[in-house]
Amino acid sequence: MIPSVNIKERTPIWIALSDFYLDTELQDSDFRYIAKTILESPYTFDEIKSINKYEVFPVLQSNLMQPAGEWAGFNEKILIKAITDHLAARNRINTMMISISYARYGWMQEDYWERLEKMYTQMKKDQK
Repeated sequence: MIPSVNIKERTPIWIALSDFYLDTELQDSDFRYIAKTILESPYTFDEIKSINKYEVFPVLQSNLMQPAGEWAGFNEKILIKAITDHLAARNRINTMMISISYARYGWMQEDYWERLEKMYTQMKKDQK
């Protein structure tokens, strides 16, 4: 069963965060796009990190492990279906396994999260 998740609100976040899983080096413009998407959402930065860890990472982490993974972008309809299917099947054991897997492979995104947080903070400050 899908937990209480507003799919309409989550979809732009899922799509933006999927860029972290492409087999490409993200540029400043990519970070601006992701930060803008977060700023336009109802979620805090910490909530976004949790959405990434428990909703996007479990579905897309395998692309990080492939020598020649997806680089052009994920099909949005397939991505949303995969994430909602994952959420529907999720239970406590799956959640625990995600935490373990993220602890093991989350380092692959640390630089991206640092760059995104700087961009997000600056854009948030500029909005005021």
